[in-house]
Amino acid sequence: MSHFEMLLADNPIVGAIRNDEDLDLICKSTIKIVFVLYGSILSIKRINDTLKEKDKIVFIHLDMLEGIKSDQKGVEFIKEVINPYGIISTKGITLKHAANLGMFTIQRIFMLDTLSFDTGIKSVHTFSPDAVEVLPGIAAKAIETLGKEITQPIIAGGLIKTKKDAINALSAGAKAISTSCSELWEFEEKSL
Repeated sequence: MSHFEMLLADNPIVGAIRNDEDLDLICKSTIKIVFVLYGSILSIKRINDTLKEKDKIVFIHLDMLEGIKSDQKGVEFIKEVINPYGIISTKGITLKHAANLGMFTIQRIFMLDTLSFDTGIKSVHTFSPDAVEVLPGIAAKAIETLGKEITQPIIAGGLIKTKKDAINALSAGAKAISTSCSELWEFEEKSL
């Protein structure tokens, strides 16, 4: 089991934040891993530093940042100036640049239909991210099927609003779930 897989096993609930209100809430929580799904070139350093001061493990969704392209120079900027634990992206080449700089990478895949499923699997095999976030996270069958096709740990995200949603995703084979639902941030693994 890789270091990152062990990290997910120890922290199966990942906080996904979309604004400064979520940032304040997550800083007060016991959540260890945080996916940052907002920000801009002007605010991302403050967001990252705030989370790191609270001993959070920060992943920045590069595709969602305003004012920063998810190209090689954008990735270099994130690594050199911001320095999060890792990045999230839907773009395989962005993940490749980040991995080359020593960052952990999570590829986000949307499971909308068979074509997106097949394309996602090909991309994962081509770019070898450290983990794969599958959306919607409530798609237990897609999680189970994806788990048979890739070796990377799966993180289920999107539309996970209840404890039952979290349990179903984890039971289907996800190693962790990411959720912006703050009510789920405080659940312990044993309570799932």
